[in-house]
Amino acid sequence: HLTGTARAVMMLASRDVEPPLRVVPFTIHMALSEIFRHLDADSIAATASIILDALARDFGIANPRLAVAGLNPHAGEDGTMGREDIDILAPAIASLRAKGFNVTGPLSADTLFHDDARARYDAALCMYHDQALIPIKTLAFWTGVNVTLGLPIVRTSPDHGTALAIAGQGVADAASMIAAIRTAGEIADRRGL
Repeated sequence: HLTGTARAVMMLASRDVEPPLRVVPFTIHMALSEIFRHLDADSIAATASIILDALARDFGIANPRLAVAGLNPHAGEDGTMGREDIDILAPAIASLRAKGFNVTGPLSADTLFHDDARARYDAALCMYHDQALIPIKTLAFWTGVNVTLGLPIVRTSPDHGTALAIAGQGVADAASMIAAIRTAGEIADRRGL
């Protein structure tokens, strides 16, 4: 709200896995039953545009590649398991491709995060919280960074909570904080700040 930004996007990233992992949940903290009401092609395309812009500007990736995870199992299998992937996601992806963006999907989320699949894209746009966070928490639990995209300022944080329960005990792992500070510095350098 302070920056006047219409849409900010949460990316969770780690370069400590190879290939690097960058995931964006389209919806964040809501019940699965609520997600369907929040999906529309224009909003998905707008979010994808912010991701692609940030990959180029903030991460220095020329011609970034974005994978879009399907909402339903196996991306709906041509409508046999829900029409959202056909009726909402596919038009969003088509509109982005028509603008010259390198976007693929909707892809089955269950095969999107193995090493060979990740080598084919620079970031994945997922439709809901756990679809995006399970891979990053599994593959890079201690080194994940939360990067807010679409802001005029640089904003990163560790990919975990404040750990107040262990504050002052000398047992917290600072790897994610160090990665967040390093990432913020790199983004600031790329922006010329």
